Amino acid sequence: MDEWVIWIILAVVLGVAEIFTLTAALGLLGAAALLTAATAALGLPIPLQLLVFSLASVAGLIVVRPIAMRHIRQPQLRRFGIEALVGKPAYVVSEITGREGRVRIEGEEWSARAYDETLVIPTGVTVDVIEIEGATALVYPRE
Repeated sequence: MDEWVIWIILAVVLGVAEIFTLTAALGLLGAAALLTAATAALGLPIPLQLLVFSLASVAGLIVVRPIAMRHIRQPQLRRFGIEALVGKPAYVVSEITGREGRVRIEGEEWSARAYDETLVIPTGVTVDVIEIEGATALVYPRE
């Protein structure tokens, strides 16, 4: 079997392992194996192939991995799902107490409770969504 084929197989194995681990290290080693496969296809001897693999691996792990990890650890800039509803205005469809009620949030009807359990919010009032608990919006009247 040609040496470049072995390097390609190693690159694929490392790439698949990276998909399951998401460490950014195995993917960089896979990229180094691809680079080494190219040098093997050119006919370089095995010691030079190992040198190329070592240098590419070290360069990737020292230079590229810290940058990739910094991007992975950045907080999300946009909220989505139920987190995106927090802070949105809602329209009271049926009277809201500390135990029950209904609101319309961005066209969807949600069960709701007053954030302050002593409040009774009448129908037709605009409220703010303070929190989402399961499928229930905790709301507070706008001032």
